[in-house]
Amino acid sequence: MADLSSLQPAPLWQFFQTICSIPHPSKHEEALATWICQWATEQQLDWQRDTVGNVIIRKPPSAGCEHLQTTVLQAHIDMVPQKGVTSRHNFEIDPIETIIDGDWLKANDTTLGSDNGIGMASCLAVLASDDLAHGPIEVLLTIDEEAGMTGAFGLEAGLLSGSILINTDSEQEGEIYMGCAGGIDANIKLAIERQAAKLPVAATITIGGLRGGHSGVDIHLGRGNANKLLARTLLQLQHQQAIELVSFDGGSLRNAIPRDAKAVIRCADLAVLAEQVAILQSCYRNELSVSEPNLTLTVEASDNQQQVLTNASQQTFVQAMVATVNGVMAMSQQIDGVTETSSNLGVVTTADDHINVLCLIRSLIDSARLHTEQAIASCWQLAGATVEMSGCYPGWAPNPESPVMALVDKVYRANFSDEPKIMVIHAGLECGLFKNAYPDMDMVSIGPTIKFPHSPDEKVQISSVGNYWTLLTEILKSIPAK
Repeated sequence: MADLSSLQPAPLWQFFQTICSIPHPSKHEEALATWICQWATEQQLDWQRDTVGNVIIRKPPSAGCEHLQTTVLQAHIDMVPQKGVTSRHNFEIDPIETIIDGDWLKANDTTLGSDNGIGMASCLAVLASDDLAHGPIEVLLTIDEEAGMTGAFGLEAGLLSGSILINTDSEQEGEIYMGCAGGIDANIKLAIERQAAKLPVAATITIGGLRGGHSGVDIHLGRGNANKLLARTLLQLQHQQAIELVSFDGGSLRNAIPRDAKAVIRCADLAVLAEQVAILQSCYRNELSVSEPNLTLTVEASDNQQQVLTNASQQTFVQAMVATVNGVMAMSQQIDGVTETSSNLGVVTTADDHINVLCLIRSLIDSARLHTEQAIASCWQLAGATVEMSGCYPGWAPNPESPVMALVDKVYRANFSDEPKIMVIHAGLECGLFKNAYPDMDMVSIGPTIKFPHSPDEKVQISSVGNYWTLLTEILKSIPAK
């Protein structure tokens, strides 16, 4: 692990180094939450865990700031666990191995957890400070944001007294976020039938080398989706020679663009198959020459002896996969350059008698999200699958008249002699859910520059963290009176 002690602001980076040392992937963040509570006790800060496991820590105002409104600083505890194909990292027990590369901090072939670890570290640094000017502070650290927003869904009314909330989960310094997309999961289960194989050669087709990324903020970049490309590959191969499908598995998280996928098949001639796969690899590399320069499509012999799908099951699955909408459905007509509606065909897993498919649908507009839900459901229901929509979370509707947004805008201009961008993000910030329990709370989202979150290429710009910290602390100093 890189020594972060020389980086500035020192308190923030010290907390981030500790955060990296304690495993905290989604669903396994209890060790980090426990450490935070123990630290708060040592600092003689008032804290509590709510019924779902969120951590709330309170700090009195600094001297002379007792008259300011109470501000909620918010981050999520968990991180996305993604790693390279050859990495042996175990996110449940291994610390994140950090690497300083010029002005960037990254990890050793895994996600870094700067999403939202830098925001969480900044909240703790504010709590630890004895020289910052601020009114009453409430820090809200939620659980399971990346895998289902369980903490935000379970947040109860009455626990927080703050009138202003600053979410620290944005990923571009110099941008102020005042709204975000809502989303829903499409859980698809397709029953399959199997039979004894008729073709003599077993083989594994693998697509890899893709960049992946966040299925919200990176969805507009035109990156390849391994599940879609592999389904397309199977469809093309079926037209050229007889193949029998044994299994199809790709992706690992609904909110990460899948970087790799593999299918086990049977065929008559491995050499002929390899030639056809090589042609398709060349085709895909040509199509995605800019967004996916390292794409690979390979085939190798397999010793798999499992039964194959019947021809009817194989055709139904492959055609439904190819027909499933994926990527950007529409760009916003109100905000230039912002994705309005998208879908990510994130995870496919094969069992003996069924195949599971998981998609995440996002939209700034509820009716557009519903239309995409219906398109995906219609496709798979025609194929005979069961489709369940779950985990629906609302978008955060922009409020152009937000006082805290105007305040952050003013503070940014004063400190950086530049004009920030007021933005809406195509990702699932928790603010929309907080509005359920706290409808009158004024909210804004800021953060440092983080590139390629939800992928092993994730990195945070060190200099932007300093700018973010300056902005955050100056905002706290400028919070209006009660």
